[in-house]
Amino acid sequence: MGNAIIFLIVFAAIQWGATFGIQTLWKHLTGSPDITSAMLVTSSVTSSLIAGTVFICARWTRVSRNYIRTRPWSVLLWSCMAAVGSLAPVMWMQEMLPELPLEYEHLYSLILKDRWGYLAVGLLAPLVEEIVFRGAIAKALLDWKNSPAVAVTVSALLFALIHGNLAQMPHAFLSGLLLGWMYVRTGSILPGVAFHWVNNSASFMLYNMYRGNDVTLKTVFGSDAKVMLAIAFSLLILLPSLMQLHLRMKKA
Repeated sequence: MGNAIIFLIVFAAIQWGATFGIQTLWKHLTGSPDITSAMLVTSSVTSSLIAGTVFICARWTRVSRNYIRTRPWSVLLWSCMAAVGSLAPVMWMQEMLPELPLEYEHLYSLILKDRWGYLAVGLLAPLVEEIVFRGAIAKALLDWKNSPAVAVTVSALLFALIHGNLAQMPHAFLSGLLLGWMYVRTGSILPGVAFHWVNNSASFMLYNMYRGNDVTLKTVFGSDAKVMLAIAFSLLILLPSLMQLHLRMKKA
């Protein structure tokens, strides 16, 4: 358990330190106190690259080709399908929860509206968060307790806490449970990266499709009845995808 907490602290310190350092330097060089999209994207990308490099070089996360050599293409496909099937139910759940604090919403919008924001949100965040929370933290919890249930639950809880706001924590916790399950069943972060990538990419695309306006299911589908149909249809994708993953996932 101690290693898992250390990994979380190191990850949080890198995120905070890189963000604070780059933003301070940026303001000094530009002479402007304003927070800009370019500043946020640069700090996010940098912190992700530092965190990923530290965790891999310190061997806190194992890097191996064993899993990919099993040609797990169907597992990766069903991971992506599960992510697609979760989009409408997750949006519906988010709409039932408190709104994102205005400060967080403003910062996220600055990143999402920048074309380079996809590098931070859609590509690096899924990879690095899986490296840290499943590849290092969940693995450390498995080594500590040798209990998949404990590893999945505690790593999901830590994943929720690192988001730092009540609006995102329930979704992060449920996603963390699913991502942890994938890791425990396969011993690889790749299925989780695929799921995480689709989820974050969809958020990026929806934001830019609606040009930053408040996107709700009713905005997308037009009426409450169509929203319910969309959720039902999504579950017809999500549940079979989870079943297929259950049948197909195995360790290398």
